[in-house]
Amino acid sequence: MNIQERIKAFVELGSFLEQFTDGKQEPASHRLNDQYHQEFTELLARVSSENLWFTPEHVQASIKGICFFLRESNINKWLKSYKLSDKSTNTKVAVIMAGNIPMVGFHDMLSVLMAGHTFIGKLSTKDNKLLDFIAKLLISLQPEFEKLIRFEVGQLNASNGFDAIIATGSNNSARYFDAYFSKYPNIIRRNRNSVALISGNESEKEIKALGNDIFLYFGLGCRNVSKLYIPENYDITQLFKHWEVYQSVIDHSKYANNYDYQRSLLLMNKIHHFDNGFLLLQENSAIASPVGVVYYEYYSELQDIKQKLKTDSELIQCVVASDFESAIPFGKAQEPQLWDYADNVDTMQFLTRL
Repeated sequence: MNIQERIKAFVELGSFLEQFTDGKQEPASHRLNDQYHQEFTELLARVSSENLWFTPEHVQASIKGICFFLRESNINKWLKSYKLSDKSTNTKVAVIMAGNIPMVGFHDMLSVLMAGHTFIGKLSTKDNKLLDFIAKLLISLQPEFEKLIRFEVGQLNASNGFDAIIATGSNNSARYFDAYFSKYPNIIRRNRNSVALISGNESEKEIKALGNDIFLYFGLGCRNVSKLYIPENYDITQLFKHWEVYQSVIDHSKYANNYDYQRSLLLMNKIHHFDNGFLLLQENSAIASPVGVVYYEYYSELQDIKQKLKTDSELIQCVVASDFESAIPFGKAQEPQLWDYADNVDTMQFLTRL
């Protein structure tokens, strides 16, 4: 299977998934529909009932992001920077996936297969059905993928026969990965969060869009904003009025439980905070905040905060701002391009050098 055949299969996969991005799930015209449309519809409903964090809206958002990846123009733009094998290699790459947001490991799966390698997936127990089904769709589109895709249920070890590994997890699990897989070429990812830099000159539209960076996926993704940097004398409570559109998050039982718990802690410990009934804003120097809470920190000089962000770069996935070097526009944190790599490590470069 050459690179053009791989691209064609993924583009066609994207056109199938496009049917599931608006919530209507009405069949269009696609050669996979007779066999898989109803089955995938039922799977999406089942996934949302089995993992309550994976709401239908959030699963749709994840599918929409994958469809954006799989536009042919985006794939070609992404791959032109790399020297790819025009046929399948004998290299086997294991991928240990996170389960914080739906199909978060898709980009790694796509990268391994586009590089021509064999993909060995270890799915999170929190998200162990969707990518398995995606693999089935790919094999239907291009049968040669059957030899290049497999999933492992048990713990990965040398008996799985992989040559390199990509592992995503918490800081604790990363220490284990570092020790256990150090003899293999590897990418080991740790906890990261995203931050927003507010200058005070943002438009109402930008501040409202920032709410999407905070609330999408309930803040569970590494690209979700968990920390705000705001100028001294900035009235942080003015943010609340622009985020009222997101108040439905409190109707979600798991989010509400986290919010209530964090609110109780702040009240019992008499910690100053702001509360709008569905989000807590707390002044805190840390970057990673609990679900239902966003930390904030004041700054006086923009140059000082630039230096701080540089110092903390290993903890930060992306910076959201309107006028800052390499920053992402407000509202776009969860809309990465194919070349926006997790932990800023070029996955495809790693794969093509194996």
